[in-house]
Amino acid sequence: MKNTSEEYDQIISICRNLYVKKLQDYGCAWRILRLPSLTDQIYIKAQRIRSLQENKTRKIDEDESSEFIGIINYSIMALIQLEKGVSKEADLSAEEAVDLYDKHIAITKELMMNKNHDYGEAWRDMRISSHTDIILQKLLRVKQIEDNQGKTIVSEGLDANYQDIINYAVFALILMRFATN
Repeated sequence: MKNTSEEYDQIISICRNLYVKKLQDYGCAWRILRLPSLTDQIYIKAQRIRSLQENKTRKIDEDESSEFIGIINYSIMALIQLEKGVSKEADLSAEEAVDLYDKHIAITKELMMNKNHDYGEAWRDMRISSHTDIILQKLLRVKQIEDNQGKTIVSEGLDANYQDIINYAVFALILMRFATN
């Protein structure tokens, strides 16, 4: 029997560990990034995943999983920026940055668990390439919302889209990691 909550936590543990190590290397230099810059970083990673899925030849020795991890971590940074606003300097301690990471991933996981219940784990029957396409679609939505200065008429806001992006990336990593188990 599959345990989505445990699998989710295992994937997030990998992502969080990388986030913590990068905090040690770079601090919170990402705090100066405006939301469109973070969105573009996520977009680049999603486009690379799509390229890897479509092309046979690879010139850089990184697989899709490292890009999905990057999507998750950059999306958490975007959620933190939404909450705190952009800074002109690296103004968070490592402890604060990790606490904010944990806070936003807990909210995002709760959303996933609620949707997962209602949708009956339909994501498990999806292709990884479909997860990639949905992430790209959500990023195009985010870009449009950003171009509209964050205003929507009837649609979800930036935070919901970043949370969905995180969850689809986690789902893809779960499928990649546990498909053979």
